[in-house]
Amino acid sequence: MLPLAVAGLYAVMSLLTFCVYAWDKRAARLKRSRVPERTLHGWSWLGGWPGALLARHYLRHKSSKKEYKLPLWLSVAGNLLFFSALLWLCNP
Repeated sequence: MLPLAVAGLYAVMSLLTFCVYAWDKRAARLKRSRVPERTLHGWSWLGGWPGALLARHYLRHKSSKKEYKLPLWLSVAGNLLFFSALLWLCNP
């Protein structure tokens, strides 16, 4: 069984990532300083990809930017591979 801490880490990172997306969306609307896309992708790579996907859907943020999709989906695939490897190592 995978440690509960890993699931907690993904939940916390997803919540934080969603908040960063919401912050950036608000900044865009107010014409203020934005969060760099590299930072948004970094949060996704650190386990926040579920929050990034939810933010894209519910906040309609970065949803129409085609050049943003590939790095996001690469972070999803990378995280799923990492998660699968953890499952495999923890459950021989």
